[in-house]
Amino acid sequence: MDAIRLENVTYTYGAGTPFEKRAVDGVTLGFEKGMLSGIMGHTGSGKSTLVSMLNGLCRPDSGRVLLGGEDIWADKKKLRSVRFRVGLVMQYPEYQLFDETVRADISFGPRNMGLEKGEIAERVSEAARFAGIGEELLDKSPFELSGGQKRRVAVAGVMAMRPEVLVLDEPAAGLDPAGRESILNGIREYCRATGATVIIVSHSMEDMAVYCDRIAVLAEGKLCMYGTREEIFAERQTLAGLGLGVPMITDIAYELRALGIELGGDIYTVEGVASSIRKLLAR
Repeated sequence: MDAIRLENVTYTYGAGTPFEKRAVDGVTLGFEKGMLSGIMGHTGSGKSTLVSMLNGLCRPDSGRVLLGGEDIWADKKKLRSVRFRVGLVMQYPEYQLFDETVRADISFGPRNMGLEKGEIAERVSEAARFAGIGEELLDKSPFELSGGQKRRVAVAGVMAMRPEVLVLDEPAAGLDPAGRESILNGIREYCRATGATVIIVSHSMEDMAVYCDRIAVLAEGKLCMYGTREEIFAERQTLAGLGLGVPMITDIAYELRALGIELGGDIYTVEGVASSIRKLLAR
C-alpha cells in the first residue's frame, strides 16, 4: 500500500511568460509504506519540485497528491496537519537553524504540534539518537557546531515530529565520506525502527544503491524509470542515454565480467562485489 502517491501531477514555473518551464510533466508515482525509496536525476530534472508537492509547498497545476488515500488539497484547512505528517528536509537545511540551543531547535516542530513537555523531551532524545547527535551537544548553540553536525540537527528537527513520510532532498550533499555514511545510516535506521516511509533525493548512484529499496529516475520533468535498485542499475545503457550512470563499483563489475570473471549476486555495492570476489577466490 502506498503511504503517499502522486497521480498525473504537472507543475509549471512562470506559466504564460517567456520564461515558462514545465518542471514536472504528468508524473504518476507511489511510495510504499515503510519503504526507503530514492529519486535521482540530473539538475533540472524536476526532483526538488516533485518532493515539494508531497507536503503541499507546491500545488500541482493538475493531478493529485494522495496521503493515506486522501487528496491533500481537498481541504486547505488541513494543509498544516499534512506538513506535520509529511516532513520535508530541503537542501542545506543547516542554514535554517535559528534557536539558542540544539535542544530548542530540534524541539521546535513538536512544540508547534502542541505536545506536552515530557513528550517533546522524549522525541528530541529519540531524534538526536537517530541523527547521531550526542547528549553533550544538546545544550550547545547550533552555531558552534561543524557543518555536518548542523545538518544532523536540522534532520533531527524534522524526525522529532515523527512524520508518516520523511522526505530528504540531498541530505548528504557537501559532506565528507564519513559524514555521508553517518547521516544516511541514521536515516535508514530511522526508517527501520519507526516504520516511516522515507524518500531520499540524491545525485549519488552509490547512495541510491546502498540505501534505497526502490528508485525513481526523472528526466526533463518526466518519470523515466521506477523499480528496485537491481532493476534500475541493470539498465546501464538506458541510464547512460539519460546522462546518468551506475555506481562505480558496478562499472568495475561489468568490466570484470567482460574479462570472463563470473561475478554474481549483488554487483551494486562495494560489499556485494567484495563478497562475490571472496567466494570466487575460495573456490
